[in-house]
Amino acid sequence: MSAVMSALADLALLPGSGALPGHGLLAGAALLPGAKGDPTWLDNPALTKQFLPAIGETLLMTGFSTLFTVALGLPLGLFMVQTSDSGLTPHRTFHRVAGTIINIMRSFPFIILIIAMLPLTRLLVGTTLGWQATVVPLVVGAVPFFARLVETNVHAVDPGKIEAAQMVGASNRSIRWGVQTREALPSLVQSTTTLAITLIGYSAMAGAVGGGGLGQMAINYGYNRFQSDVMISTVIAIIVIVQLIQWVGDMASRLVDHR
Repeated sequence: MSAVMSALADLALLPGSGALPGHGLLAGAALLPGAKGDPTWLDNPALTKQFLPAIGETLLMTGFSTLFTVALGLPLGLFMVQTSDSGLTPHRTFHRVAGTIINIMRSFPFIILIIAMLPLTRLLVGTTLGWQATVVPLVVGAVPFFARLVETNVHAVDPGKIEAAQMVGASNRSIRWGVQTREALPSLVQSTTTLAITLIGYSAMAGAVGGGGLGQMAINYGYNRFQSDVMISTVIAIIVIVQLIQWVGDMASRLVDHR
């Protein structure tokens, strides 16, 4: 608990956050003298100096979180499929235990998960602030979500193709990766695209607790200082990023679709 309180106290002293000592990042704009007299658009240092770095931080935390989530969530999803009643090696106990843990992790609102994981984040990263620290709760929160997507995608593979592979003597490992994963690859790519877009939304929420990126910039300046130019710019940037990710994901899905 002391580690959590210490981390939350750090947020009030975050350099450049626009918050006064003794107040959190969500302190009211009325506490910030001169907020209404701030320069706007190209005269605003928040946009000319911090906007591009904030975009870079958002892309970094989203990219690394997506990579780690896929690396952990794909095997977990395949394990759920393999141990299900219709799987290659059914095991009801393992399946139910893993499913229960996944459901519990998915039930946590992300903002609560970030705060609950502050001690672990500090242990792993050395700090609870910045985009690097945000990657930890992003991955923990997204792995169960992605594992369920993988499970759904693989279950949709035609059982006849699995039976055909079994008839020619293919091993469970060959079937798992060469048949199930290969046949579900276009859907898995689309699910990864959905994952990346979801992580962008989560990363924006992480800005409320010093997570860096466009989310923190929107809160520090768009909310705390009523700088509508910053808020509009961050929203437009997020929309553009989402559209680009969706476009790349759609193109990649078509490329791996061998049907």
